[in-house]
Amino acid sequence: MARRRRRGRGLLTVLLLFAVLVGASAGVVTWLRAHDAPVVEPRCQAALDGTDWYLTPEQADNAALLAAVALRRGLPARAATIAIATALQESGLRNLDHGHLDSLGLFQQRPSQGWGTAEQVMDPVHATNAFYDALVKVKGYQDMPITEAAQAVQRSAFPDAYAQHETRARAWASALTGHSTAAVTCTLREPASADAAGVLARADRDLGAAATAAPAGSAQGTTVTVDVRGLPAGDTEPGRLAWAVAQWAVAVAEPLGLTEITVGDLTWSRSSGTWAPADAAAPAGQVELRLGR
Repeated sequence: MARRRRRGRGLLTVLLLFAVLVGASAGVVTWLRAHDAPVVEPRCQAALDGTDWYLTPEQADNAALLAAVALRRGLPARAATIAIATALQESGLRNLDHGHLDSLGLFQQRPSQGWGTAEQVMDPVHATNAFYDALVKVKGYQDMPITEAAQAVQRSAFPDAYAQHETRARAWASALTGHSTAAVTCTLREPASADAAGVLARADRDLGAAATAAPAGSAQGTTVTVDVRGLPAGDTEPGRLAWAVAQWAVAVAEPLGLTEITVGDLTWSRSSGTWAPADAAAPAGQVELRLGR
């Protein structure tokens, strides 16, 4: 009788060990499959003259703001190029909360030098407008080499450093001001969240855009429509401004959770990361921004 009990316990032990091994094997297989999947490295790029110029989504987000403020103020693309090149040199196009001495923000502006309070220079909109306020006072800045115009504003200890960023900045400024079309693309992961109110607020902050949001059906989520005719100079260059807004939207797609942007008969899709023929064209003068469910 005791021998039977020992045999039973031995058989139970074997069965339990077998179950553990099977479970562990299944876990290993699942882990391997998960890690065998391609890893999406988020990045954005602007194409110019056959070359792609890359930025991280954070950098692209900030570049979009710099170009949008230039558009809103009616400044030329050259101003946006100078601003982007300057921010690339000063902060890596990031809104830093630290720097040399009391330097802060995108342009490493110093409160002690009259750029505003620490809180103000950490506000990227204030910092950008302060930069352009100083730039437009530089006589002939549009015809200056980038590094000279930037240095006239920044008065850096390294006056020639801005030149290294000129081509990258020009590629992004050209696209974000609508002079290059279908040039900005981003490769992004699936959005963690999306909020139409956040998109409307960002469009208003950056562009002063007359944007509206409406449900587009349960499958498509929500569509935010930006009417570029409500922008400064929107009645004179609606085609270029539509592309400016569309590529601004691609550049800010990561933080805003945008999944598709349609301008004219082309759509940028988060799933493909590229521009392709649209299922349905956007009306003239409008850009459609879609958020997933």
